[in-house]
Amino acid sequence: MLRHIARRLLHLIPMLLGITLISFAIIQLSPGDFLAEARMNPVVSSETVDRMRVSFGLDQPLHIQYLRWFWNALRLDFGYSFAFQVPVIWLIGSRLMNSVLLNLVSFAVAWAIAIPLGIHAARRQYTLSDNVLSFSAYLGISTPTFFSGLFLLYLAFRTGWFPIGGMTSIDHDFLPWWGKILDVAHHMVLPVLVLGVLSVAGLMRQMRANLLEVLRQDYVRTARSKGLAERVVINKHVVRNAINPLITIFGFSLGGLLGGSAILENVMGWPGIGKLIVEATIQKDLYVVMASLVLGSVTLVAGNLIADVLLVVSDPRIRYD
Repeated sequence: MLRHIARRLLHLIPMLLGITLISFAIIQLSPGDFLAEARMNPVVSSETVDRMRVSFGLDQPLHIQYLRWFWNALRLDFGYSFAFQVPVIWLIGSRLMNSVLLNLVSFAVAWAIAIPLGIHAARRQYTLSDNVLSFSAYLGISTPTFFSGLFLLYLAFRTGWFPIGGMTSIDHDFLPWWGKILDVAHHMVLPVLVLGVLSVAGLMRQMRANLLEVLRQDYVRTARSKGLAERVVINKHVVRNAINPLITIFGFSLGGLLGGSAILENVMGWPGIGKLIVEATIQKDLYVVMASLVLGSVTLVAGNLIADVLLVVSDPRIRYD
């Protein structure tokens, strides 16, 4: 197992090299650059634009720009943001925990609801409750994230029950520590409803399908013929063997903790890294985009690696060495 982890970590080096090289080329192929808007501004002189171009290193050939950035990135120096004029690593760090908090809470809510509902639907296949859950799942899967976010924002505006956009209130800094926690939790309700509850649909359908497949196995009939209680058969024998595909999904979900809520963060004004990535892409803030891609790639590999380890723990038949 340790050799497998070491190999996966070694594979990360050429993968990051390829990802950054292709991403850098694609960004450069798009028309214009960060200074395009400044060039069209009559207030900004051409001499000022030229000095900014030299300061940002945009006057160098593309391969020199990439090699210089990559060499600095190896030392965890991802350059300066063109738009914010601060170090990129500091800028991403200031937004990182906001996205992690939102996605982890949504992640926990989705799994805590989806797994029991999937087990219930599989045990009562084709009953009224199964049909209602299946219809709700299809509705949730087919509903776009941005539409759900806009709809909930409209309800919040009409009812006044929840804040519209942002992560904190204006007086957040003057609240006691428990008041700050409640304030952030109050702002998280709508984003978690969109990310968490709507994610229940796909997870529930996956759990239901896995459970139904395992329930048809011979060893399940053998366990029932021995007189074991249905609860023991389901929890001890069926669920444990049906959970493996969901562990793989769990790994992919961990990989999407940072950028998986980009659309929702923009719709609801959540100050996370997903919103930052979209803004940086629109503004062609090159170094912010590149650092975000590296961070997303690392988390994706780490999520899949965690899933591999959990599969070994869950199923003793799986070995990688």
